[in-house]
Amino acid sequence: MKRHWQRKPLLVRQAMPGVVPPATRADLLALCERDGVESRCIEQRDGRWRLRHGPLTKRQLPPISRVGWTLLVQGLDLHCDAAHAMLRAFDFIAHARLDDLMVSWASDGGGVGPHVDSYDVFLLQVQGRRRWRVAPPGDAELVPGLPLRILANFKPEQEWVLEPGDMLYLPPGWGHDGVALGGDCMTASIGFRAPTAGELTAAMLQRLADEVLECEQEPRTAAERRAWQRRYGDLGCPPVEQQGEVPQGLMRFAQAGLEQVLKDGRTRARVLGGWLTEPKPQVWFEQAQSERGLHNGVALDRRTRMAYDRWHLFINGDAFVVGGRDARLLRRLADQRQLDARSCAQLSIDARQALEDWLDQGWLQPYPY
Repeated sequence: MKRHWQRKPLLVRQAMPGVVPPATRADLLALCERDGVESRCIEQRDGRWRLRHGPLTKRQLPPISRVGWTLLVQGLDLHCDAAHAMLRAFDFIAHARLDDLMVSWASDGGGVGPHVDSYDVFLLQVQGRRRWRVAPPGDAELVPGLPLRILANFKPEQEWVLEPGDMLYLPPGWGHDGVALGGDCMTASIGFRAPTAGELTAAMLQRLADEVLECEQEPRTAAERRAWQRRYGDLGCPPVEQQGEVPQGLMRFAQAGLEQVLKDGRTRARVLGGWLTEPKPQVWFEQAQSERGLHNGVALDRRTRMAYDRWHLFINGDAFVVGGRDARLLRRLADQRQLDARSCAQLSIDARQALEDWLDQGWLQPYPY
């Protein structure tokens, strides 16, 4: 973190010795046929690039023996326990920053061309061999007219061949080009969330708008009722001569409402935590098929996102106010993604009911999971 994180690349030989691919080629081929699984097939043939998005049947994919093609399955950790466990090895940074694990399978010569990522990435070789060439941040001009964002003036300065268990870390903005050597090549890419200021602000404003509408319709306190159900008025306003001009009083009225929302630190924290824990669009949950309830403890479903701040607990986009022992134990669940039976028994009745509800929704699974 001191020497390399967001500064310069790091090659780690045998970062995971004896690594086992989190999914087989057959698993990946089956996943890319499914709705709700984000997949892509990229092929370079006769000097041309071709990109196809899933779902993709086996007949729509090139023959396994054909050179120069790659199958990408995004968010494999959402669909595969082994991939989820592999992603957890990168818990050195907050869960709110950790995004997903993508796996690419490539035939001989397969790759996606030289490109840059706007986020940190770990490239873990889990099967076969891949040659990586990297270039420092610089010319970001792209080749025009391609379905992929391929760098036009890629000038690599370093090169390595990764064997199974080897791993390469790249900071944001570093150009890189990986090519499979010998075929049957599988690489796991661990990516991190790096929203732009615009994306984050827009998301928070949208959630703030939803909160204001909810409070206006069903105020939780008398103060909220007075604040959000107060109507604009212009008592004492003289007749106007410039009828097209926006009234200053109306402008001040609108500004006061906006400032009322933005000045509340807890509200800002609540909408940020809710957005950060929203499940990905293609995610849905299934109720846990077990009668054990909380008796053996619980674990977060691999698709569940959970976080907390000094006031709230967030899970899958919902925010809860907790304190005392409940806060301490539920924060442990967010940190460790599991909570033992003894800890579950120490929760208040309301907190235990919340866990039961999350089990019913499939957000939790009975331990061990």
